[in-house]
Amino acid sequence: MIEQNSIENLKNRLDIVEVVGSYIELKKSGANYKARCPFHSEDTPSFVVSPSKQIYHCFGCGAGGDAISFVMNYDKLSYPEAIEKLANDFNVPLSYTKGSFEKKDDRRVLEQINQFYKKNLYSNQTAKNYLENRGIYTSSIEKFEIGYAPASSKTISFLKETLLSLEDALKTGILGKDERGNLYARLIERVTFPIYAPNSKIVGFGGRTISNHPAKYINSPQTYLFNKSKLLYGYHLARESIVKKGRIIITEGYLDVIMLHQAGFSECVATLGTALTSEHLPLLRRAEPKVILSYDGDKAGMEAAFKASKMLIASSIDGGVVIFGGGKDPADMVKDGDISTLKSLFNEPKPFANFVIEQIAYKYDLKNPLEKEKALKEGVEFLRTLSPMLQDEYKSYLSTVLNIDKRVIRVQSRKNFNTNSTSNVNKEDLAELSVIKTLLLKPELLDMVLDNISEDVFRVHKDLFIRVMGGDDKKGFEGILVRDDISELNEDELKKQIRMILMKFYQTRLDNIKARADIAFDKKSFYIRKIQDKIYRLKRGEIVEYEQI
Repeated sequence: MIEQNSIENLKNRLDIVEVVGSYIELKKSGANYKARCPFHSEDTPSFVVSPSKQIYHCFGCGAGGDAISFVMNYDKLSYPEAIEKLANDFNVPLSYTKGSFEKKDDRRVLEQINQFYKKNLYSNQTAKNYLENRGIYTSSIEKFEIGYAPASSKTISFLKETLLSLEDALKTGILGKDERGNLYARLIERVTFPIYAPNSKIVGFGGRTISNHPAKYINSPQTYLFNKSKLLYGYHLARESIVKKGRIIITEGYLDVIMLHQAGFSECVATLGTALTSEHLPLLRRAEPKVILSYDGDKAGMEAAFKASKMLIASSIDGGVVIFGGGKDPADMVKDGDISTLKSLFNEPKPFANFVIEQIAYKYDLKNPLEKEKALKEGVEFLRTLSPMLQDEYKSYLSTVLNIDKRVIRVQSRKNFNTNSTSNVNKEDLAELSVIKTLLLKPELLDMVLDNISEDVFRVHKDLFIRVMGGDDKKGFEGILVRDDISELNEDELKKQIRMILMKFYQTRLDNIKARADIAFDKKSFYIRKIQDKIYRLKRGEIVEYEQI
């Protein structure tokens, strides 16, 4: 078992904004951060992360917790697995109880197999010839740690001979199992490209066949360390240049990255055989660089550039698109020595919105009025995804491309994104919630509160107050803890709030008693005088002991 003190040490090192922000795009909202919830589908962000409380909560589906529970829910991991993943990601050592199974460093098997692949490259002339023919220098082979994966049996033999854990090799995607349970190496007779996380920790591999296998490129399978939808190849090597140059060039393949770095474009990275997705946004927002999409001019490349451009501009990310035609990709241009053309292309990319609008227009026969109308509708739908300022800016470009009057283009928001929901206006009492929130954060004040009130004075949130009295932990209260409109009170403010709640309670009781006809006059008069005295004392600043009347 993992020792509790090392778990606490990890928790103290974690920042929930950094953890959650590495999975989804967060936007600052007052003292907190907001996002669309990753655990259910929604249009209006209702997922809130509180850096001060180190918790998250979704007001839509109710999901909530700390950084560890987020990783558990997002990656579908057990508690120990989430602890070990976060410890790996943030380089925090864990200690284990004596006699228990001690967790091995899963990355060790990745590092050792990477060394094995690199060594094999120098004994395989076919692989070396392939790299040489592609124009890759020896210095680039060393920089990117390019290797070669031999036959499956040789990889398995290496793991056994070096006493590396076959279980860890399975968990990290080096090995797989067939239907009969037999082990096999996932990379066989391929040039290998180790893939690193942004923290420079190896997490998986890519492989390029040199034996005419139908699958030209393959990547490691999804593991708790490797998620190709969140990673960018070469980012750990490009990070400093991205910050220094203020831009990031995103290409479609490993060789493009390697050759562009070789030519001096060290801010270049690549997606891992998948399209650019919203899961990449947190990484792209680091240092807020200008994003340049560098894609092939074939159908797949154009479609990928179109979708990525729409996503990026809708996310208010600056940048543009460079499309390579004539059957040449960036790696080919570097090999041919056409560096000056590459510089010009990367320095003057086509802005995302312009590219999207042009691609929309290209899909239709604009000489046909009905087709032009379809292009206009799609163009307007795109403009609706933009901010009001950008909508107005790109109306003119859409009108120019379609050759229509700008006044014809009317953009209306599809939805009213008013986040001030009124659905719970009559179901909440902020005074009661502020007392509950304060007691959650300052449980030492509970005795003082219970000396003066009981759960009966809570007219709306009685059940929540009973849970707090029962010593419930903060789990399930995240929605209260992250809300800025619910105050955390100091002791004096708490006493004042208790007085206000008591006054409201006794005033309601007073009104009820006055309206009742089933109480004798002398008894009713006694109750009225007693309640009025309590209200008077409360208004003077006293805290009177609660009494059910």
